[in-house]
Amino acid sequence: MTSGRHPTPPARQRQLVGMVADLGPTFAERAAGYDRDARFPHENYADLRAAGLLGLCVPAEYGGLGADFATYGLVSEELGRHCGSTALTFNMHTATMLLCGQIADDLEMSPADRAEHERRRAAMYAGVISAGHIHAQPFSEGNAPGATAGVATLAVPADGGWRLTGRKIFASLSGAADRHNVICVAPDDPTIRFMSVPTGSEGLSFTGDWDPLGMRGTVSLTLLLEDVFVPADAELLPAGVFDQVASRWPHFYLTLSFTYLGIMRAVMDFTDGYLAGRIGPGSRRDNPQKQAGWAEMQVSYERAHALARHVLAEAGVDPTPAQVRRAWASMVSTMETAPELASLAVRVCGGRSLLRPHTLERLYRDARCGATMLPWSVEACLDRLGRAGLLDDTDTGAPHA
Repeated sequence: MTSGRHPTPPARQRQLVGMVADLGPTFAERAAGYDRDARFPHENYADLRAAGLLGLCVPAEYGGLGADFATYGLVSEELGRHCGSTALTFNMHTATMLLCGQIADDLEMSPADRAEHERRRAAMYAGVISAGHIHAQPFSEGNAPGATAGVATLAVPADGGWRLTGRKIFASLSGAADRHNVICVAPDDPTIRFMSVPTGSEGLSFTGDWDPLGMRGTVSLTLLLEDVFVPADAELLPAGVFDQVASRWPHFYLTLSFTYLGIMRAVMDFTDGYLAGRIGPGSRRDNPQKQAGWAEMQVSYERAHALARHVLAEAGVDPTPAQVRRAWASMVSTMETAPELASLAVRVCGGRSLLRPHTLERLYRDARCGATMLPWSVEACLDRLGRAGLLDDTDTGAPHA
């Protein structure tokens, strides 16, 4: 089974990234419509399904493509280069595959829990591979920063399973996913549980309007759970394993940033084409001011990209405190550099570059949406970095999310 101990070979990584690159021009052509209408990219998902990419991080023995965490980061970056909303929602789907696969394999379970987990994830993977199921992963409740803090969704034991009550904000893939995988707690027990709620379950609904600044194709409404029954088999991780993710596999919370690396690459692609005259009113590459601005953009992009790739290569179970700090720094670097780079591109390319159908104005808006995304928002990461090394371990916490 693909795991952190058996990384995906580089040739296979290039092949998987190439599969997304082949779809890229079509996805890029559709992106403006999804953005304009704030509509979920159903057509893109049909193409992902047909290519087998819904099974990207499903282990090969279950019929998937067997990509590991690092390979997912590369694939997600390429996807974000062409359609940010598709990449960000694909992250929610693939994150569950990683949680139940490579990451779960690296965490502690009793033999009985391991056997039961194996049975349950086999069924989940079969739904993805055979039926094309799409998974969403609405975690945020807006109560507190942190992966395991502020969870108020309640799972009450019931005959044959659980009854869930709570609410999740920014629930991407609202109305599009087949499964909504939520974190919750049982009464008088702070242990985080990870449960899968099928779309169409009685008591599951979505509320609110969706007309955001950017990432408009994610369709991230508020999800309501009102005494929703889920069977025992819907618990995708044994109790306590999700808590281990935050403390032992914190790089998991980097996954949102890969989309924004792709958006940065798209900004660079656009600017290069615009200044060279392949896009827009004509060549401006001989203008010294434009050259200076393009130089600034290259420095900003390469700096953020190099740190992100370094951190991705370190990702795995039980990282050192220094590695966790680098991961926080990379999250800040990516999420802050993306909008800064887009703003600089506007200055370098000039006002006409913001006119539709040019893609820069959409990239500019999409790039501004990453900094607040929990649990590793820019503010949360800066808070942790500000305390790391200055306070003792009891104040800063061991490596955690």
